[in-house]
Amino acid sequence: MSVENFAELVEINKKTIFHPASSISDVHNNGTTIFTGGQGAHIDTHNDGTFLDGMAGLWCTNIGYGRKEIGQTMLEAAETIGYSQTFVSTSNTPQIKLAEKLLELTKGVFSRVHFGSSGSDCNDTAYKLIRYYNNLRGKPNKKKIIARVNAYHGTTLAAASLTGIPSFHTAFDLPIEGILRAPKPHYYVDGKESETELAFTSRMMAEYETIIKDAGGAEYVAAFFAEPIYGAGGVITPPTGYFQALRKLCDKYDILLVADEVITGYGRTGEWFAHQTYDFVPDLMSSAKGITSGYFPLSALFIGPKMWDVLVEEADKAGSFFHGFTYGGHPTGCAVALTNLDIIERENLVSKVKEDGAYMHRELRNRLQGSQIIGEVRGIGLLAGLQLVKSQAPKLFFEREDKAAVLLSAAVKKNKVLLRGLPTADTVALSPSFIISKPEIDQMIDAIVNGVEQVENKLL
Repeated sequence: MSVENFAELVEINKKTIFHPASSISDVHNNGTTIFTGGQGAHIDTHNDGTFLDGMAGLWCTNIGYGRKEIGQTMLEAAETIGYSQTFVSTSNTPQIKLAEKLLELTKGVFSRVHFGSSGSDCNDTAYKLIRYYNNLRGKPNKKKIIARVNAYHGTTLAAASLTGIPSFHTAFDLPIEGILRAPKPHYYVDGKESETELAFTSRMMAEYETIIKDAGGAEYVAAFFAEPIYGAGGVITPPTGYFQALRKLCDKYDILLVADEVITGYGRTGEWFAHQTYDFVPDLMSSAKGITSGYFPLSALFIGPKMWDVLVEEADKAGSFFHGFTYGGHPTGCAVALTNLDIIERENLVSKVKEDGAYMHRELRNRLQGSQIIGEVRGIGLLAGLQLVKSQAPKLFFEREDKAAVLLSAAVKKNKVLLRGLPTADTVALSPSFIISKPEIDQMIDAIVNGVEQVENKLL
């Protein structure tokens, strides 16, 4: 397409599209970047050439761009049936095969899978199911939900309320009633001087237990939502023993533990799921993004036996389950997911994530060791967060108006690498496609090192 035609498209875009997570003024004044194609770990733009995409889109293109096998799957699925509903006891072959595959990958931890279209609707479904479950159990007061500061769980009504980032609440009259906010478990930022990680975990659990008791205890608190590793809230990894202790605390108060694996699911941590990495069993698990590597909108909510057994026992009394989505269990999306998971298995990409992730973290730590503004490199597998600090000793953090994370991601972009600045945590996130090569990891780290030097010169 000619430059002139792209200029026309940019103008049409200004007049027609309300962009998510964007400034209306910025789109109006500066236009938009149009992505035009992609191959492997790289993505092409209409105005600025090709970039190494260090974020895999929005944490999702795990198998990389330009997979013709996925396109062929879409064509065949569309030609076979195109669409089928899944209401009133109807199904389709790809949905059935995908559900069987997902329960196999989770090693018998869950009983059933419910399909939707996005991570947000998946968490909304979980939220509604928790209410439904407790109503069926004769516990109508047990509805309060604990979610953590800086957590991200989506942008629909309930999911945005669960999200612990204030900008997702401002001007939307959120959060809705019944959300309890728990401290974030970020040892580097919030750990006390001389406090060990285990001691920090114990302190977190004590604070959580106080929240539960103050809310009325087991009679009122229904669930605890937690990303195994924070995503948009800062790529925060759990401190030692955290999820084992949280599992015990939830069991003590009959609280459902919900793992939000929308980002961490399907291989990102070097295991199929992060709850396997951190050795705990959730009662519910939301997933999306990597299930299709972003090639088709699809989500899967995993339901454990604690909830499922109650739903079965009360099924005749409750009648039909009045919840679902037009596109839930979409045959094309489920077929895409099956092909995506087959590619991940066939190319041993989960093992590759573990190996290349170790390399990426080692090189990041080595190359950034002398940096004044990178206080912590955290994460696991092909998921990392670079914590920006104004001073490492004493530990001081930048002010919000310094926009340190945004400045760093912009500096890295000048070197043809896309990363994501997370202002609420002063962190830059890395989440590249699983197919990234070691030379491409080196290219990404070179761009980061160069960007860090520029930001240090500007802010210090």
